[in-house]
Amino acid sequence: MPKQKLKESSKVSITVYLVLRFLVILCMIREIILGNIWNAILCIFSLFLLVLPIFFQKKFKVELPDALEVLIFLFIFSAEILGEINNFYGLFKNFDTILHTLNGFLCAAIGFSLINLLNEKVDTFNLSPIFVALVAFCFSMTVGVVWEFYEYAADHILSIDMQKDTIVNSISSVTFDPANSNQVYTIGPIKKTIILGENDATLYELDGYLDIGLNDTMQDLFVNFLGAFVFSILGYLYLKHGKKFKIVNNFIPYKKEG
Repeated sequence: MPKQKLKESSKVSITVYLVLRFLVILCMIREIILGNIWNAILCIFSLFLLVLPIFFQKKFKVELPDALEVLIFLFIFSAEILGEINNFYGLFKNFDTILHTLNGFLCAAIGFSLINLLNEKVDTFNLSPIFVALVAFCFSMTVGVVWEFYEYAADHILSIDMQKDTIVNSISSVTFDPANSNQVYTIGPIKKTIILGENDATLYELDGYLDIGLNDTMQDLFVNFLGAFVFSILGYLYLKHGKKFKIVNNFIPYKKEG
């Protein structure tokens, strides 16, 4: 990459980083004033995450392409500040789906880069394009699964709701089998569920049945799968026919020269 182009790309990345950092700090000050300490902690965590791409480049002496670095910055800001603190997950139906799809794509790009850099550095073996693409796909899916572990743990330990619940109108389970013979019973359509507390006091009424996070988790993993699959295919084609798929260069880190 020419030095001038690299310099211009760095300016774009730094500008996006500084703008987002400023917005996160403003958000943190606002949350502290409002007394939302948990949200303020999320802002501090976001500031830490925004530094990671810069640390990664210095520590491992690699360059993140401008497009990849900007996408990572925007992803962090969207997930934590817009999604969690400003409730974009609730306000916009597909916001979470878009982010998980993007996460699958970005993580596949990072996994692809890690194995491809090793492949180029070591002369004793030469990994096939299909193997590199497969490792990238598996890396992305592993990150997606670990993230769902984190959401589950956060919900159960901190009593928050990262795994968003879904209203469903029918359920199938062996739990309803009185003979305990592993016979599946389906209940539906479910028009209403009444949640009772102490002394049979009605706590809440639902127009259906509350699925506690399973549908959300599976949807997140599925769109992560789609994002990872798309990049893995592009990565494979890039290794096989590099000149025709130079767009992939915008999403894979490369070793610094000199």
